[in-house]
Amino acid sequence: MSESAFDLILSGGTVLDGSGAPKTVADVGIRDDRIAAVGDLAAAHAGVRWDATGMAVAPGFIDAHTHDDLALLHTPEMAFKVSQGVTTVIVGNCGISPAPLQAREALPRPLDLLGDAAWFRFPDFSDYLAALDADPPAVNAAALVGHTTLRADAMSALDRPAMPQELGVMAAKLEEGLSVGAAGLSSGLAYSTAAAAPAAEVAALARLLGPHRGVYATHLRDESERVLEAMEEALDIAGDTGIPVIFSHHKVAGRANYGRSVETLALLESTSRHRPVGVDAYPYTAGATELSADRVAWADRVLITFSKAAPEAAGRELGDVARELGVSIAEAIRRLHPAGAIYFIMDETDVRRILAWPGVMIGSDSIPADAHPHPRVWGAFPRVLGRYSRDLGLLPLEEAVRRMTSLPAGRFGLADRGVLRPGAYADVVVFDPRTVNDRATYEAPQQPAAGIELVLVNGRAVWAEGQPTGARPGRALRRNETGELQ
Repeated sequence: MSESAFDLILSGGTVLDGSGAPKTVADVGIRDDRIAAVGDLAAAHAGVRWDATGMAVAPGFIDAHTHDDLALLHTPEMAFKVSQGVTTVIVGNCGISPAPLQAREALPRPLDLLGDAAWFRFPDFSDYLAALDADPPAVNAAALVGHTTLRADAMSALDRPAMPQELGVMAAKLEEGLSVGAAGLSSGLAYSTAAAAPAAEVAALARLLGPHRGVYATHLRDESERVLEAMEEALDIAGDTGIPVIFSHHKVAGRANYGRSVETLALLESTSRHRPVGVDAYPYTAGATELSADRVAWADRVLITFSKAAPEAAGRELGDVARELGVSIAEAIRRLHPAGAIYFIMDETDVRRILAWPGVMIGSDSIPADAHPHPRVWGAFPRVLGRYSRDLGLLPLEEAVRRMTSLPAGRFGLADRGVLRPGAYADVVVFDPRTVNDRATYEAPQQPAAGIELVLVNGRAVWAEGQPTGARPGRALRRNETGELQ
């Protein structure tokens, strides 16, 4: 081999190739943005040889569900993701995307979960992708078009179904997004800005996905008492078109529904036998979204993540804020708006049962714009590897890695990612399986994980020696005519 045979060799690591196959000890050779060889490279030459002895070497993790859309632009080093080993994020979830929507003085909730109105400056979806091209982030990104965003762009009022002319505008904007490479369509029918949309409205848009081989990802209309009905509605929206349906942040919420994951997983199991179905979940018993009285009503505990009316409330218990103000919980909610919150709404047994189901991908559901974010923003992936795989034995390490790599790559059609083999893109994470774990907590959520040693995106190091390198080799991934995201 020549002196320039490899730019980098990761030598002597324990390779987990992303497929779920048993781990092996091997060297990994990288040239440019691709993995060039896996095997015994002791005699090969390389610009840099990195000793990975005792470390796990795996494909970079794919975060199947995020709200990192604008963080990719205003926080492009993406330390909260690369510090976890995440190399690709799926954005535009829950019906919320920054495009296609021109900036306005005020954003309808929950669009403001992504950030301020000034960042909504992309009248066409191509404008958003072009912004990522012009100022690349540290990670790759595949983007969905949000149904709520389409409504906000086309409709004068969101508390009703779209009229035919408005639906035509929405369809044209969605078609534009799909034609330039959007990964698919997402919806968030649980939110007030989309709750009035009947299934027929969403189905009319979902039918456009087929020729582009896009996916339909949905935050269900209900994740509590009517969760099964909501799951059936999502499946009906896709109909018999063969469009893959992805159930976002799957859960059964509220104490009255604890244990019902047995029912939801049974439905997923039977459905997955005859149609494409995907599921993502995060490894916590608390969720986070906008502050609302309905969600507060079935939460055991509520923490404020941000309040534009009272910024000092971020990180505090809602009950404590109400007592300090001398008002009811309902009045405290009104005074804090617009605001976000963390809700403790799930049972640990359900969380474990869902994580154990073989079809479940890992998605952080991160909302990085929050002043006091949910710890999943910084800790979801190491938490699965440490707490749920190593410490609790819920998943073998090889299987845990598969859920973060080849499984989401397959669901979203990511070409040559999520696998560690010659010819694949050199998105790679090196971690210590003995120490990897989350450090982020509800009290101190912005803490990098332990045990993530080296992270490469497209062959370049973005995390090393416990900090971001400053490199920004990420790419906006577009779906091509063959249905692959490249």
